Amino acid sequence: MPHPTKQALFEHFARIGKAAASPARLEILDLLAQGEKTVETLARQAGLSVKNASAHLRTLRAASLVETRREGTFIHYRLADAAVHDLLRCLQDIAARQLAEVRELVADFFSDPGGMEPLCPEELMERLNRGEVTVLDVRPEDEFRSGHIPGALSVPLGHLRDQLDLLPPELEVVAYCRGPYCVLSVEAAELLRGRGLRVRRLDVGLPDWERLGLPVEAGV
Repeated sequence: MPHPTKQALFEHFARIGKAAASPARLEILDLLAQGEKTVETLARQAGLSVKNASAHLRTLRAASLVETRREGTFIHYRLADAAVHDLLRCLQDIAARQLAEVRELVADFFSDPGGMEPLCPEELMERLNRGEVTVLDVRPEDEFRSGHIPGALSVPLGHLRDQLDLLPPELEVVAYCRGPYCVLSVEAAELLRGRGLRVRRLDVGLPDWERLGLPVEAGV
């Protein structure tokens, strides 16, 4: 007979697993790792209806994975704790190690056809300090305002074609987005290489960068 305390604990542990057991909810957590967002913003960025996004957020809030803040008529959602992002990244990394399907998808989409390995945070900091690179943040503007690598240029992917003149042609570009499984920086690198620029990707996202204790700026 299971010990009642142990049984109760594992039931609560399972609540977290059940709340996270949805592709849409995992994507919402990934988006909220970038900063606070309203349900309308989350719905637009995740490709959901506001009704569906609200339902997913209720499930996440019931499991204490997200918290809210009211500002006028708007409710802003955020991760309840930085450890929630650790949980998300742990799930992603375990899947990449254990599931052949994930490894194949990562190899097909994220491998660099030019043979250029992504930069690690420490190498980027060194090159930034030497003034050797232009750092390009291709996330949406609200995420850039919430936090970004100091000195980074904010050019959301959808505006990149029209703002290439912002990038000094003599410097290598390092593009970053939400994390190692985010497609935005991959698409940005392909676009920039097609225009003749030298470009590499950062191998982590802003939340990972911040958790390493590296400097972050907020605002425009």
